[in-house]
Amino acid sequence: MMARRFLVVVAVVATLVLALAIVWRLAGQRLVTFALAPTLPFAESPQAPAPRYAEASAWIARPDIPGNPALFVPEGYRPAPAPAAAAFFVPPTAFFARSRWNAPLDDAETNALLDRYVAAQASVFNGIASLWVPRYRQATFGTFLKASPDAEKALDLAYADVAAAFDAFVAAQPADRPLILAGHSQGARHLLRLVADRVRGTPLADRVVAVYAVGWPVAWEADLPRLGVPACAGREQAGCLLSWQSFAADGDLEGFLEGVARVQRLDGAPFGTEPMVCVNPLDGAAAPPGRAGPAVAAEANPGALKERELLPRLVGARCDATGLLLLEPAPRDFGRFVLPGGNFHVYDINLFWAAVRADAEARLMAHAARTLKDLEG
Repeated sequence: MMARRFLVVVAVVATLVLALAIVWRLAGQRLVTFALAPTLPFAESPQAPAPRYAEASAWIARPDIPGNPALFVPEGYRPAPAPAAAAFFVPPTAFFARSRWNAPLDDAETNALLDRYVAAQASVFNGIASLWVPRYRQATFGTFLKASPDAEKALDLAYADVAAAFDAFVAAQPADRPLILAGHSQGARHLLRLVADRVRGTPLADRVVAVYAVGWPVAWEADLPRLGVPACAGREQAGCLLSWQSFAADGDLEGFLEGVARVQRLDGAPFGTEPMVCVNPLDGAAAPPGRAGPAVAAEANPGALKERELLPRLVGARCDATGLLLLEPAPRDFGRFVLPGGNFHVYDINLFWAAVRADAEARLMAHAARTLKDLEG
């Protein structure tokens, strides 16, 4: 009798799981949009005052903020005591409320999550650069679930903060200091617009060591000319762009690419089926547009950052023809924020922490060599 009841329970649970899987496949996006997208008009959304970037409180990390999360390093590493470069890092989305379109600056839950992101991501640059990471009234997560005029207004407001922070960052640097520009997810979206608006065609362009626009699609033909920055061809190159989006090789790639097709390029048009720029963080080289890149084995990965521990040789990677970075093997139990379908978006930088750190160091050396050659010539 007990065995029969157990089998009935197993059958019912299996049926429910199958039913939920079918519902998710057919209507998952609509369900998430309903649950997380703001319902009030942007004009009625509460807005915090704009950050004052002359004040330390407007920054998550700045050289004069002791013990800030960007100074984190795993065992065996340390921040540079006198960094040669300065890095501007735009953090990803950490605000998930649907009660307003843009985050307040004093939300405790949002700020705690931002501290975690900054420690895991921006910290890769602290071996060569002083870190500047702004707080900004970022658009809430639901902004990205459904295109609308209200969503665009929320993103424009967030970008205005990032642009103001960048102006303050640049003003605080010596005129010849090398600059690293980086961002992840929503932060990468704002960074790309910033490079197109504030860097391309200006004297700042010559000071850029590299642009790390990670976790946001970059279109080969539509976006790179507007940025004025080429995709990186190798680690000996400076003044170039790196971008990648991490996915399990056996994940739901088709479903993800359907979402990418609706993302706006820098010219405002839908991304469509144009190949994404994919620079493999393990070798620093972009795959040719529309073609797969070479696989780099896990043995070449010097360390993935899981929580506060660096795990060497955990995962290899290759760029596929669409521009996704496929993980081989995909790590199991890496963290609770792995998204459905094998999407490792949250861990784009964590998975390659030590490799990205070495990449930045190599590009700073290349930038210094190029600058010296220009002076001698």
